Amino acid sequence: MTHYLLRRCATLVAALFFASIIIFIVLQILPGDPALVILGPDAQADTLKALRHQLGLDLPVWLRYLHWIGGVLTGHLGRSTAYDSSIANLILQRIAVTVPLAIFAMLLASLLAIPVGAWAAARRGAVDGSIMAVTQIGIAVPDFWLALLLILIFAVHVTWFPAGGFPGWWHGTGAALKALVLPVVALAVPQAAILARVTRGAVLDVGLRDYLRTARAKGLREGAILWRHAMPNALIPVTTLMGLQFSFLLAGTIIIENVFTLPGLGSLLFQAIGQRDLILVQDLVLLFAGLVILINFLVDVLNAVIDPRLAQNLGQGLQ
Repeated sequence: MTHYLLRRCATLVAALFFASIIIFIVLQILPGDPALVILGPDAQADTLKALRHQLGLDLPVWLRYLHWIGGVLTGHLGRSTAYDSSIANLILQRIAVTVPLAIFAMLLASLLAIPVGAWAAARRGAVDGSIMAVTQIGIAVPDFWLALLLILIFAVHVTWFPAGGFPGWWHGTGAALKALVLPVVALAVPQAAILARVTRGAVLDVGLRDYLRTARAKGLREGAILWRHAMPNALIPVTTLMGLQFSFLLAGTIIIENVFTLPGLGSLLFQAIGQRDLILVQDLVLLFAGLVILINFLVDVLNAVIDPRLAQNLGQGLQ
């Protein structure tokens, strides 16, 4: 297991390094001049030159990359030109909305999907068919359309929840959680539909194994067989998908945060792109990419803990 963790850590570092290079290159080749966007089309040439020098845009590309990645590694993320504020402070303020939103959505999706998927696998027939039909509808529904529908029903008609905005955690946990209810549901429902179908398929696949036939021959109840024997062995594909879904939820907050006017990382990235705040866009995209890579790393480690044979097989394959 130690060798497996070391290899996975090396892969994690390499993936982050190559992601930073790709992000930097892509943003450098985009058309447009950040200095011209900031000062406007009527800016004087000497003023533009001075601002480009201040932003480091007159340096060679390789040197700009080293300055940027060095600042990221030391915690000096630079200063936003659009907000005239420290990027580190902006991220710390906004991450307190985005990360809880994604975590609560993933928890809700898991609590809905895993029991429903396992139940569908254990109740073949009309129950299974009905559940799969409902999940198919859930997959087909776009999260932004569901968000608008939830606002119309629960914020406009019955006024149980706010239609948008975020009061801040300092104004009370209850008010903050209430503002996140509709965004969490809008993000969780489509992901729960996908996860339920994968859980059902994983449980059905495990149900054909010999050790479950032996458990049934010993007279164990179907409920005990399902939750004590089938589910633990069906967790590998389920946890792998959950890791991918959590990554998708982080990216999906860009749309949902704009629908609900939440001050999170997604809306900050959207605004930074529109304002051509290059350094802020670079830092935010790298943060999102880093979170996705880190989540996949943690999922791989969790799968190796659930089934140590995965780490052993990888070690044998590399010998």
